[in-house]
Amino acid sequence: GFSTGFEQAGFTTELAVDIHPPSLETLHKNHKYATTILGDIRKVTSEHIKENLMTAGVPTVITAGVPCQGFSLANRKRHADDKRNFLFKEFIRIARDLKPTAVVLENVSGLVSTRDGEFKNAISEAIAELGYEVHFALLNAADYGVPQKRRRVFFVGVPKGTKWFFPKKTHGVGLERGYVTVEEAILGDLPALDANESSSKYKRKPKSDFETYIRSGMDELLNHQAPNHPLETIKRIEETLPGSPMYPEFKQRIRLHPSEPSPTQICGGIRPQFQFGHPTQSRGLTIRERARIQSFPDTYHFTGGVTQGRVQTGNAVPPLLAKVIADQLAKVLMGQEISGEMGEELQRDFFD
Repeated sequence: GFSTGFEQAGFTTELAVDIHPPSLETLHKNHKYATTILGDIRKVTSEHIKENLMTAGVPTVITAGVPCQGFSLANRKRHADDKRNFLFKEFIRIARDLKPTAVVLENVSGLVSTRDGEFKNAISEAIAELGYEVHFALLNAADYGVPQKRRRVFFVGVPKGTKWFFPKKTHGVGLERGYVTVEEAILGDLPALDANESSSKYKRKPKSDFETYIRSGMDELLNHQAPNHPLETIKRIEETLPGSPMYPEFKQRIRLHPSEPSPTQICGGIRPQFQFGHPTQSRGLTIRERARIQSFPDTYHFTGGVTQGRVQTGNAVPPLLAKVIADQLAKVLMGQEISGEMGEELQRDFFD
């Protein structure tokens, strides 16, 4: 998602590092000119990274969606001493050695409250010690045209003396454009499916602004395969009202409401389960529907099947959210004037 959004803003993806083979396979499929390193970031040296950069010199921006499971409120085993919580130090190590012009780090909102803000302060201080001016905010993807209420914290490090504002909200109550809903995202041009059915053809041509944007001129429909549910699951979804939980013990697993943005999508682990029920059809979501709710363009092809597609879409930064930050960064790095909102104001909104 970071790579897609930054490329939409004019950046080029040079190199990606990940420990998850299916994710790198998908990245190769969609970012054909990017180099990848498969491995534990703790064992990848800065020299190895420099050797694999496509162009000589200093990279413009390094981004990181560091593991969030230890901070996530959706994780029932959440705890502050989760080893994954400390992988931000690897991001700092590589940034220290490569000295990019700017850095961007993303994580779940739970990072702020963990250990009374200790991790938030540690990350901010570490970025500042590298010589950057640090800006922090909690952003909701729905405020920027993503059909999903997904709140994430962002740390942006820019050269000292650089004027930086986080982008102004473009969608929502009281603004010219309202939130993009589930209906706008997946109920228009995508064909209806029963459980275990698939389709590679759109139902009709795009009509809405969101459909036109997300289709990106595509004629062939990718990743539109419905999960293979047993009859009892189909019946459970069918009997659940849109916006209501499908399982009493799992309140977050709802049947989506068509007139609202989706709640936050999560990866759901590697088990063959589904998180949300379709608002009008008795099944879970296809990977294409999940991708649209994350704002991935229909040109983006997820590899590895339905279960791996859930992992990849659930873990991703929404491209539209990445793009508004990348647009702002591009202007800053080219010395252009920018407008937006102060990070302190966005922090205050969160704590209020």
